[in-house]
Amino acid sequence: MGELSRQIQQRLDNAYESLRHAHAEGDVYLVDIRQEEIRELRRIAANNDIGIDAPRCD
Repeated sequence: MGELSRQIQQRLDNAYESLRHAHAEGDVYLVDIRQEEIRELRRIAANNDIGIDAPRCD
C-alpha cells in the first residue's frame, strides 16, 4: 500500500469515526461536512485506482 493509499484510508477512518459521533450527538451540520469529506476522499481514491476498505461498523 502506497503513501497516498495509507493517507486516504486513515482520513476515511477518521471521517467515519467523526460521522458516527456526529450522528450520535445529533449534529446535523457536522454530519453534512463529514459525508461530503467521505464522498471527496472516495472520489480521489477512485480516480487514482486505489482500493479502500469498507467502513468499520463497530
